[in-house]
Parts: sequence; structure tokens; C-alpha cells
Amino acid sequence: MDLQSIKEPTFLKGFSNKDLEDLAKDIREFLIENLSVTGGHLGPNLGVVELTLVLHQLFESPKDKFLWDVGHQAYVHKILTGRADQFDQLRQYKGLCGFPKRSESKHDVWETGHSSTSLSAAMGMALARDIKGGSNSVIPVIGDGALTGGMALEALNHIGHEQTDVIVVLNDNEMSIAPNVGALHSMLGRMRTAGKYQKAKDELEMLIKKIPAFGGRLAATAERVKDSLKYLLVSGMFFEEMGFTYLGPVDGHDLEDLKKNMNYAKKTKGPVLVHVITKKGKGYAPAENDAKGTWHGLGPYKIESGEVVKKPGPPSYSGVFAETLKRIARQDERIVAITAAMPGGTGLDKFAKEFPDRMFDVGIAEQHATTMSAGLATQGMKPVFAVYSTFLQRGYDQLVHDVCRQNLNVFFAIDRAGLVGADGETHQGVFDISYLRHLPNMKILNPKDENELQHMIYTATCHDDGPIAVRYPRGGGYGIKMDEDLKQIPLGEWDVLKQGSDFTILTFGTMIPVAMEAAEELGKRGIHVEVVNARSIKPLDQDKLVDLAENQRPILTLEETALLGGFGSAVLEFFHENHYHSVVIERMGIPDRYIEHGSVPELLEEIGLTSQNVAAQVEQIIPRKRKRA
Repeated sequence: MDLQSIKEPTFLKGFSNKDLEDLAKDIREFLIENLSVTGGHLGPNLGVVELTLVLHQLFESPKDKFLWDVGHQAYVHKILTGRADQFDQLRQYKGLCGFPKRSESKHDVWETGHSSTSLSAAMGMALARDIKGGSNSVIPVIGDGALTGGMALEALNHIGHEQTDVIVVLNDNEMSIAPNVGALHSMLGRMRTAGKYQKAKDELEMLIKKIPAFGGRLAATAERVKDSLKYLLVSGMFFEEMGFTYLGPVDGHDLEDLKKNMNYAKKTKGPVLVHVITKKGKGYAPAENDAKGTWHGLGPYKIESGEVVKKPGPPSYSGVFAETLKRIARQDERIVAITAAMPGGTGLDKFAKEFPDRMFDVGIAEQHATTMSAGLATQGMKPVFAVYSTFLQRGYDQLVHDVCRQNLNVFFAIDRAGLVGADGETHQGVFDISYLRHLPNMKILNPKDENELQHMIYTATCHDDGPIAVRYPRGGGYGIKMDEDLKQIPLGEWDVLKQGSDFTILTFGTMIPVAMEAAEELGKRGIHVEVVNARSIKPLDQDKLVDLAENQRPILTLEETALLGGFGSAVLEFFHENHYHSVVIERMGIPDRYIEHGSVPELLEEIGLTSQNVAAQVEQIIPRKRKRA
């Protein structure tokens, strides 16, 4: 079938199972071919082809609401809702988003990117429907990994209590980005092997009905026997006790099994949970046999061999972090590493191989990870929570209440800080300085390169005066020579990278090359610019700022982070609080809006964080300084 001819999913209504099987094959071939060029989340989408087809055949989107938890498994949904012709630009600048996006289609009713949000959103939509007197279905699709998130369990509890009509589809593929952990995962494993719950339940009902119903005592006894046998024979009781009608396990690649159970769910009043077993990467052997999470989300690859196309280059920042932490941990037994379901992405899988007893993957549970780290710190341990910037947002209250308030020695290794590119708005790590800087006791560092990163890792592990965060970008370093000996970097002390008498640029991390290039160009025009590596974001280098103020040196702060509440704001606050009102200060950074997907260079160009724009800004400020003087 020509997938690019699809405009609306209504064409599926007349399809037979054979038609659906043929379409499923076409969709898998389409995804494998297109993603080999663009990259993307291949494994999750290959696993939900039949499930997505059945949902769109039996329900009526967008009247019926499909909510895709995390959203990386919504590619099939996008194809069926008329966007196949945009897949050559998947996750590219101004192209098709890799996650559901309401502005893209009326069929995308909930935007996601982080996990465990779908059930709460679905409950809100269902309640609104009930208040308005509607009758549409609300169907969140959530993975077994996302179900471990505390927010998902809170929503399950509320949905079960309210007895609202919601059909929860548990897409159980036994694998999120990393192998799932926890008691809930183990329970799901038992349920997968226990057989069909509904069949056992129906047979039990039939058996009870055969008992002659005379006398209240016998009837009461029969009910007690029924309940007892259900607990003994049926593993779906966890969800039943939560107030759900449990259906499954269902073979997620058997169209007839899916249809039968989804139709049953449509007719059932109150909340229903349909437990669907799928195979991540279904239909493509390299993805099916993936045990490392490589095929969850990846760049271009060779279809025939399954070889992922990787460009040779310097070690990644994540790799430098992991290797440095292992080196330090060999000498310091207090070091304990924590991840929230991202051991591979953060590099901690390497740490786990060497120190299995000192590495903890808590699952998708950033709040728990943050407070658990605080608990470890109270007992003299040195916890290192390695987490993406965008995911640390989920543990904000725990940062405030449990870590910073108690001034505990927790080290936050903040990966993917700054723009990350193809994953877009939900993953850009541009807010962490704004939400960390104002917290009492918190210290924040940012390296200029991989060599400075290893020294900052060492500094953070030596730090014994409260919480400290080291933030670093996605991707590889610069390939510079690494020092053999680790050293501590003084907090509140900056490093002058280039001397200059006319102007000062205060910057850090990925913006240092931009500043240096601008300064070199301005030097050719007779403007001598000082470039300062403001690597200690909190505390600031107050001595340097006082010197700049007393010399009336105009300043430009440059950061690949949100301007509101960011590093530049901290500099402005310092000058205001110390009554240095005559110094000219301008800021450049991420504007007050969400930055969509695209390559990092394209995004920097869009928001004006380029050496040409920096040079132009300096040239505009210089005359103002001279006029004010």
C-alpha cells in the first residue's frame, strides 16, 4: 500500500485481518527504510504496529483520545493520520517531530517526551468528558517502564477510585531504554507467564454458578471461595484491587486477540486495563535481539547488516564522566552511583560492571533517586546522581526540600545540558541553571572541555559542603590532551582565556568557541575583547566582577541556557546589589520560548547564538559605553 496516500485513519474500518497484516508489513518496511537515513526511535515503533492498527480501526480518532506515553512509539499513529510523506524530514529542522505534537495534527491530543504523564492527562480528559456529558473513549497507551513512574501510580490510584471510563493499554515489551527494574516489573513478568486472566476468571464464574444457590450461608461461602481462588489463580488481581477490570495478557501481534479484548474493553463500564504483550523491534532482527537498548533510539544505520553508522571522533562527555568516576571510586569507597533508567545514556553501565554493589538503577523515578541520594549522604556516603538535565526537572521538589534544605553532599552529574537537537522541546537541557541557581547551598560548575570536566568531577567528589552540580553537553569533546593527574578547581574562580582591554565576554561551556571566534574577528577590527571562562556559575567570581565594575568594562554574558534566571541574570543581580549601576551589561542566550527540534548548529543559528551575532552585539555596545563615559 502507498502509505503516503493515507490522509485519515477511517480507511481502516473496512479492512480484514489479512488486509491489516499486509499493511503492518508495509509499515514495518517503511519505518526500517526511512529511519535508516534519519535515525529515530525504531524499536518502540516496530513493536506497536498491530496495536496501533487495531486502535485506529476500532475507535474514532480524534473523537476518541489516544495518549501515547513518552510518545516515542507514535510513528505508526503518525503514518495512519496522514504524515507518512513527511518522514524523510523526521526529527530534522522544521520537519516532522519525533513525538506527538498538537500543532501537527488534530489526532495528536497530548504532547509528550517525558514518561508517566499519560494516565494523569487521560483522567483529566475523561473527567472533562463526563462533566460535558460526552461518550467518547479515552485511551492512554503506557509502557511497562513508564508504569514504574510514581506519577503513573498516583493516576492509577485516582482513576480506580473515581471509577471513570478509561481504557488503559499497558504496552508491555519487557524493555524500556534500559532493562526495567523493580518489584512492579517482576510482577508483570509473573503475569506474562500466568496465562489469560479473563479466561481463568470466566471459568471460575461458571464454576461458581453451578453451585445450587440455596441459603444465604452457602452463597456467602461461594463468594469467599471465589475470592480466594481468584487470588490463588489469577495474577491480574493487583489491577483489580486498584479498581480496574483487567484484560490479558493479550498477544500484541495477534490481530484477532487484540480486537476481541479491545471490543470487550469498549463495552466495559469503569476503568479497564488491557495488558498487551509486544516485542520491541518486531520484524527487524537487529532490533528484536537488542539487549543494550541500541535500537530504542538511534541515528542512521545500514539496513542489511544492522550496523549503526557512527562517525569516529573524540570521547563523549558521558564517557569521560564515567571513566573519571570509576577512577575516583577505586580510591574512595564512599562513591555510590545512581541512575533513573538511563545507565547507558549516562555512561554508568561501565561503572556498574566494575562496581555492581555501588550502582543503583531506580527505574523511571527521578524524585525517588534524588531523595534516596540525600538519604545516602546522611550516612556519610558520596552519592552521584547522573541524570539528563531535562529529567532532573522531575525531581525539583526533592532538590529543594530534601537535598538543598539539609545541605547534603549530593553530586548531580547533569548530562545533556544545553541544546540536544533532534529530540526537541521536551529534551532541551536549557532550564537547569534557572531552577538550580536560586536554591540555597547549591553549587554549579560547567567545563569548557573534556579535560576540565574530569577535574570538575574530581572537585565535586571532594566537595563536602553541601550539594554540587556539574553540567556538561551531549556528544563528544574536542579531542584535547587529558591531564594525567586530577586536580580540584576552586569554586568561585574564573579563568581568563584571552586578554583584552576594550570589552569582556563572560561565558562557559559550548559557547566558549563562539566567543573566541567572535573575539578574534573583533580583534581584526581594532576591538580588543577579553574572553573569560565563567566555569563557576554559582558561586560567581566576585573579585573578577568587582574588577570589571571598577574599570567600567562593558560586559556581554553568553550562555546556551535560558536567559530568564540564568547566568546573565546572576551577573546583573550582582551589579545591582552592589550598586554598580553605570556598567554596560548585555546578555545573549536562549529566549523565552521552547526550542523545537533540529541540529544544534541550526538551532543556534535560529536563536542568534553565533560568532557573527556576538561580534555584532559587541560593536553595538562599544559606542554606548563610550557615550556613557
